[in-house]
Amino acid sequence: MLMETSPTCALVDSFGRRVSYLRLSVTDRCDLRCVYCMSERMTFMPRRDILSLDELARVARAFIRIGVRKIRITGGEPLVRKGVIDLFHELSACLQDGSLQELTLTTNGTRLSQHARDLALAGVRRVNISLDTLDPHRFAALTRGGSLTTVLDGIDAAQDAGLAVKINTVALRGSTEEEINDLISFAHKRGMGLTLIETMPLGETGEDRLDQYLPLDRLRRQIEAHWSLTDTGLRTGGPARYARVAETGGLIGFITPMTHNFCENCNRVRVTAAGVLHTCLGQNDAADLKEAIRAFDNNTMLLETIAHALKHKPKGHDFVFDRASVPQISRHMSTTGG
Repeated sequence: MLMETSPTCALVDSFGRRVSYLRLSVTDRCDLRCVYCMSERMTFMPRRDILSLDELARVARAFIRIGVRKIRITGGEPLVRKGVIDLFHELSACLQDGSLQELTLTTNGTRLSQHARDLALAGVRRVNISLDTLDPHRFAALTRGGSLTTVLDGIDAAQDAGLAVKINTVALRGSTEEEINDLISFAHKRGMGLTLIETMPLGETGEDRLDQYLPLDRLRRQIEAHWSLTDTGLRTGGPARYARVAETGGLIGFITPMTHNFCENCNRVRVTAAGVLHTCLGQNDAADLKEAIRAFDNNTMLLETIAHALKHKPKGHDFVFDRASVPQISRHMSTTGG
């Protein structure tokens, strides 16, 4: 039994994988409606079901206590959550005392102009920014109405604040093939990494996912026709495998949940804004942390719930892309933050 007074212990699942990375969602809401992520008319969780910022901080500190060393704040779009910067400042104390090694953020960039400097002051050193196209008209179509200029301004603000930026691009058939060379040049000329991600069968979006799907092995062959890639052993805590581009010196990451299962090294768990713990993005496993938080003043039940869930962390996901099985998982990507 994990008692609240117990010493810090490592989170190790039944397959011997040590969990050191928490992706903590602060909201399922977003100011964009990307075609591979959300439906155009989304139904969001009732606000009463969403954990308060104090409750989210409590969850984060509980995970830090038992071995998590990296926390990524996610959404939806995390910066639409009112007061979210207070959560970053709360967790910055864990950076200062060394119990947390890194506090990061994944964002669509639309609100970075307002918040980049505050994030840096709270101890954030790098951010991932989602950007799937450099064409303003295509951006508006993919996001169902978003402004590319706003995101580019956010990238400027992040770099001006001293934040390292990595661009995340979801590989989409008919779009990414046309722009991949421009995306590489754009990112690397500004000193930013670029990570490519295969689209996953999560949630009903109103779009044909099979028509969107672009395998990264195929896209990599196209890249190698123009650029010289050398694989590296670099790991940043996530699932990406990195290659260096000789012509630019920059990195390209490849996240391949469909074509190359990376589950053998999974070190991650996810907690939704409603306090649901998912130990695997590609499975329907779930553990309710909210009840343990709201019913008890101490963390004994919270820690026991986490430990029990981790014992049942699946060996891996088995995504399949065919028209009969899309979406394979009913929850939207915006619920768990990717």
